[in-house]
Amino acid sequence: MLAHEILAQVRSGERTPTEVLRFYLKRVEALEPQLHALLRLNPRAEEEARAVEQRLAQGEELPLAGVPVVLKDNLCTRGLETTCASRILEHFVPPYDATVVERLREAGAVILAKANMDEFAMGSSTEFSAFGPTRNPWDLQRVPGGSSGGSAAAVASGMAPLALGSDTGGSVRQPAAFCGVYGFKPTYGRVSRYGLVACASSLDQVGPFARTVADLALLSDRICGHDPRDSTSLKAEPGFTRALGERPALTVGVVRESVQAGNSPGVLAALENFRRVLEAEGVRFVEVSLPALEYALATYYIAMTAEVSSNLARYDGTLYGLRVAGQDVTDTMRKTRSAGFGPEAKRRILMGTFALSAGYYDAYYGKALRARARLKADFEQAFAHADVLLTPTSPFPAFKLGAKTDDPLSMYLSDIDTVAVNLVGLPGLSLPAGYEEGLPVGMQLIAPPLQDERLFSLAQIFEQSTGGVFTKAAPIACASA
Repeated sequence: MLAHEILAQVRSGERTPTEVLRFYLKRVEALEPQLHALLRLNPRAEEEARAVEQRLAQGEELPLAGVPVVLKDNLCTRGLETTCASRILEHFVPPYDATVVERLREAGAVILAKANMDEFAMGSSTEFSAFGPTRNPWDLQRVPGGSSGGSAAAVASGMAPLALGSDTGGSVRQPAAFCGVYGFKPTYGRVSRYGLVACASSLDQVGPFARTVADLALLSDRICGHDPRDSTSLKAEPGFTRALGERPALTVGVVRESVQAGNSPGVLAALENFRRVLEAEGVRFVEVSLPALEYALATYYIAMTAEVSSNLARYDGTLYGLRVAGQDVTDTMRKTRSAGFGPEAKRRILMGTFALSAGYYDAYYGKALRARARLKADFEQAFAHADVLLTPTSPFPAFKLGAKTDDPLSMYLSDIDTVAVNLVGLPGLSLPAGYEEGLPVGMQLIAPPLQDERLFSLAQIFEQSTGGVFTKAAPIACASA
């Protein structure tokens, strides 16, 4: 079911929120053993559903009345374990809700479960979870993408109509492309990061998953908005649902550097089809250039790991989380961090610590900041010629489990089309746009800061023009129906 269908049924009295929840719990029971998309169910979900029923009976208008939502396990949930898929936070129970979780509850959503992820949101395949990998519902031998792979797989498989992830360098958009769903990374600051466990603070942003543009807009309207508890939060009111149905005269800039080399045949075919469909709808296309894009991946992995090194320093066995006793404080910290962090987290902590160390700061981190500024200038120049930019979301569809875990550079190249958006704080949306050998392929739309709603207008034009043919359910969802 889609979120809009659930809302219609709940409002008409055809189904109660409790009945909706039980429907999804049965799907989870049937599919979760094969996918491992979820780390834990919310034990109070049925209690929350009944509370929504009482609020509806009292006449409350609830925009997400009874809609189950899955949350990535780096979003704090009061009274419900939040581990970031890491042993170092195993059994940690936050005393408060993240702002986005508060807003979902206020809107009448029911928190269904916490989703699997790459540890501390560091990965592109959801294979770096301390609790085991998630599988792609289109092919159980392939990855769902990462780091929000559990959230994407849950929506694609029909275990949840909506989900939230976080996007530091493509961690919502890339798994959305791999799983054949919509994924949106808002302008930096449009969604509060309060209660999102930090990976890289200047890059992180909460983002939604859904199976239609309308459902994506519905969830985006609920989570966006100013929050005084987040010093980076912007005062920009959301208008995503309102933007649907609008047909603005937009020019789309195809980014030359993103389509010149390295893309699989199915990705190139999907890009050409996307262009052909929208041109038939009156959308104009031009070619634009981002010369500094070739430095984006290197810039990202320096800037991101430097912030990771700083943010993860707090996990030392002193205040919360795992503690492995040693002979003294230093030995306790060493043993705790050695036992608590997985290989990818350790790799990025070491990379970031090196980049920030004396004698190397200017050579690495300082240079990355200068490259970041140059990339921002390139985007500003590109937007002088186009209203929205177009690239593939990923240069290839989902790869096989284990194919890249022993080759970090190959894994990092999975993010080549997405990291630049985070480095400059822009909004990006991945939409299902084709198939390659039966696997979904996604296209990425990028807008100027605070022009996020443009992406939804364009995405809906494409969805309606193609009859939603690229948003069909994953095979595992159909097999269990």
